[in-house]
Amino acid sequence: MTEFWKIWQAFVLDFPWIVPLLSLLGLLFLAWLSNWIAKKIIVRSIQKVLQLGDWVLGLQIYQSKLVPRFSNIVPALVLGFGVAQIDGLPILLVNLVQNIANAFIVLSLALAVGAGLDVVNEVYQSRERKVDRPIKSYIQLVKIIVYVITALLMIASLMDRSPLILLSGLGAIAAVLILVFQDTLLSLVASIQIRSNDLLRVGDWIEMPNQNTDGDVIDIALHNVRVQNFDKTISTIPTKRFITDSFKNWRGMQECGGRRIKRALDIDQNSVRFLSVAEQQQFQRFFLIRDYLEDKQTEIEDWNRAMLHADAAAAAVNSRRMTNLGVFRAYLLQYLRSNPKLRQDMALLVRQLPPSPTGLPLEVYCFTDTTAWVEYEAIQSDIFDHLLAILPEFDLRLFQQPSGHDWRALRAD
Repeated sequence: MTEFWKIWQAFVLDFPWIVPLLSLLGLLFLAWLSNWIAKKIIVRSIQKVLQLGDWVLGLQIYQSKLVPRFSNIVPALVLGFGVAQIDGLPILLVNLVQNIANAFIVLSLALAVGAGLDVVNEVYQSRERKVDRPIKSYIQLVKIIVYVITALLMIASLMDRSPLILLSGLGAIAAVLILVFQDTLLSLVASIQIRSNDLLRVGDWIEMPNQNTDGDVIDIALHNVRVQNFDKTISTIPTKRFITDSFKNWRGMQECGGRRIKRALDIDQNSVRFLSVAEQQQFQRFFLIRDYLEDKQTEIEDWNRAMLHADAAAAAVNSRRMTNLGVFRAYLLQYLRSNPKLRQDMALLVRQLPPSPTGLPLEVYCFTDTTAWVEYEAIQSDIFDHLLAILPEFDLRLFQQPSGHDWRALRAD
């Protein structure tokens, strides 16, 4: 053993670089071993513990890269501390290894913080009351700040200079930074306004004609908002657009529980006329307007008796009389009031709009008792199917452009 030691000492004297080289190889092996222990044993053990728990935070940490990010620090610490203990290495090499190790530690911590922020966002989104009020944009802003600070610290570590020296020079490049992060700053201001004024939530149905968007909001981030259109396409809109451009939010309709029907029937004005006494009696078979007919007839008779002389009242042109359009309007209003699928506590009316070249619009304005699209369309269709079918009972016609059938009938005549 003594002879071997003497030979080794002689060999070292002849080759003095062999000891630092072997020490460096041993340090690399220790770094690899520490990394293997950290990832294969410690990290897996922690993840198994987190996986067994039923708490939301533990499951989110298990699914994220938070713990593996922290484990990356271990080999860097071994290299940074161990390289300084090896004698015979050049000072430049020692400083280089330590600087790289420190920069890698800073990067690993920054990535771990980013993963931790993702966990915070996921836990926040898992709360039912907070789904429509995301904090993703703020998380992204914090990430940008963390990564900017990380970049400064890494550069300072690699240059072996104080970070304050780099910070002192930021004033000179402030304009460049503002130019680079212009969109980020605008998006940040837009996100704050959207959140403070409650303009937008996840799940809102929005309509933005300028962006050809009509659908539900599925994600609100710092730089953009994602909307799933009704044709299942995805529109990505810059957040600042929701401040500079106009858009329609249908949240009020969804919250009130009623969806508006606003559609008009274009009545042929040539079919509007007065009703005879016999026709008024025939309309008594419509039980929805029996009370209306009696009250209206009494009102008209009282008016004619009070306003006209007996001889003048004898002339039909001088008296008030019922019209088929007025009776139909009253029937339509009562029909809507008797419909159980319409909201009676919200606006419900039938109004006559100004005449147009396409007829006399008679508009239905009411709200259904549901906001579901399919059910809403079915209710609306049922109402107008009935109105179109019953319109001839009042001797009224719809206005429509002449079709081929009309021209054939005219030619036959």
